[in-house]
Amino acid sequence: MTAALGRRVAVRVPATSANLGPGFDTLGLALSVYDELTVEALESGRLEIEITGEGTIDVPRDASHLVVRAIAHTFASVGRELPGLRLVAHNVIPHGRGMGSSGAAVVAGILAAKGLLEGEVDFSDVELLRLATEMEGHPDNVAPGLFGGLTIAWMDATGPQHKQLIVHRGVAPLVLVPSFTMSTAVARSLQPLQVPREDAVFNVSRSALLIAAMTQSPELLMAATEDKLHQNYRAQAMPETDRLVRALRAEGYAAVVSGAGPSVLVLADGPGQRVAAAELTSSVVDTPWQALMLAVDVKGGTVKPAEGSA
Repeated sequence: MTAALGRRVAVRVPATSANLGPGFDTLGLALSVYDELTVEALESGRLEIEITGEGTIDVPRDASHLVVRAIAHTFASVGRELPGLRLVAHNVIPHGRGMGSSGAAVVAGILAAKGLLEGEVDFSDVELLRLATEMEGHPDNVAPGLFGGLTIAWMDATGPQHKQLIVHRGVAPLVLVPSFTMSTAVARSLQPLQVPREDAVFNVSRSALLIAAMTQSPELLMAATEDKLHQNYRAQAMPETDRLVRALRAEGYAAVVSGAGPSVLVLADGPGQRVAAAELTSSVVDTPWQALMLAVDVKGGTVKPAEGSA
């Protein structure tokens, strides 16, 4: 069985920032930058892809496109035949900058498949997260992309799990985005397989504190974003990012590497501190960095029938 021919769905997925300093591969935050796309079910064998915005030049226009792969993976998981597809994507989330662009593509494809199969197959939140994690490899980016807000993600014997938390209204995210990119695979390769016990205990304490800071006590963000598990090891590959993080923290701003980098996330304690952090950046770095004054996205990815859907 295939999805109804001519059915069209509209999908919207937020950017994310993973780790948030100490919460390596565990914590993630959904941010108010969005990729938007429409997907239409066509006759079997057809594939049409249009892309505007980020990735216009280098994103593939064939079955290797990550959104298409995620749609196919979702259809296969429930034993349904993949229809032909028309994908029209407008990408805004920067690619290769540590803002979850690949996770967003995976989430977009899974939600598109959910929409195309509406009325035929029901997907629980647990199933959506499992499908996304199977493709992405770990759930810390896809969980906030799916569900919004601040998420804690973990794995147990039954698969990936998550808990969504509401962020304190005093937390004001700022993302500083450079013109250069960073490979997640390269960033991960720089980390050791083992770390000192003291560093592990340090990060456990800071991760626990970060939950309190993000949900109840933003004044604790500076101490709560300290990390000894991954950022120092990756610094050699991102010297400008490392320099900016150190400069911001020296002035009291809770700055961390966003995801695998090279963007920098500042978790400001209020809009005024966020503006001051952005102003400081221009005097610290030598290359252009874009300052994105963002909100925490609370909805996560959404899918609905598109105009003209069958």
